[in-house]
Amino acid sequence: MADAWLPGAGRIPARQDGGRLKGGAPRVVWFTSENDPRRVSARSAACDLARQGRPPHLVWNPVTGEIVQLLPVTRAACLLAEPVRAEGRACVQIVVIGLAREPFTAGPLNGLERIMRWLDTWSVPRRWPAGPPLPSPQSYHSARERRPWARGGHFGASQVPESMLPDPGGLDVHRITGGDAPMMGVPRPRQPVGEQTDPPAALIPHRLPRPAAEPVLTPGAV
Repeated sequence: MADAWLPGAGRIPARQDGGRLKGGAPRVVWFTSENDPRRVSARSAACDLARQGRPPHLVWNPVTGEIVQLLPVTRAACLLAEPVRAEGRACVQIVVIGLAREPFTAGPLNGLERIMRWLDTWSVPRRWPAGPPLPSPQSYHSARERRPWARGGHFGASQVPESMLPDPGGLDVHRITGGDAPMMGVPRPRQPVGEQTDPPAALIPHRLPRPAAEPVLTPGAV
């Protein structure tokens, strides 16, 4: 039986979640925290998100390999809007400590295989139905179509229906799901409504405040 909590991950159980899941194809959505992974820990980012009432399921620092879980995968998380956050028998929301303009797949991915094996137990297909996420700022104009979303699999936050987020940027998706992972063709951005590429801050609910002093991390488990 699949474990609702990632074995071996640190835990900061959140008081708030996104409610019951509605069923359907299982999927995972990748976000970025817009922080330097060499200076911000997964635990500190997870605490900030919990305090803001916007907990994801996992927060992962790919440089140190630190993983913190806030919610069981059997409940919806809070970074996506309703109703999409509760769609799927699993809709795993993962925040990666990193920057959309500097895709995290260009660096170390310590701890990724542990996450992927856990997602496999929840039958999340290792595929990208909407293709690889667009780089930022082009990703503000991603298509965000319902048809690929309904298939389940892996998505960037910029590809989720009704989302206004640009992250996680232009990922090398094969480093996440493997070289043989099926996907559709390279996505094309939709026609922008105006010239503005940066949405108001209110549309990016998971962004973390910049700490007054960002301590250098000491790699290690939580």
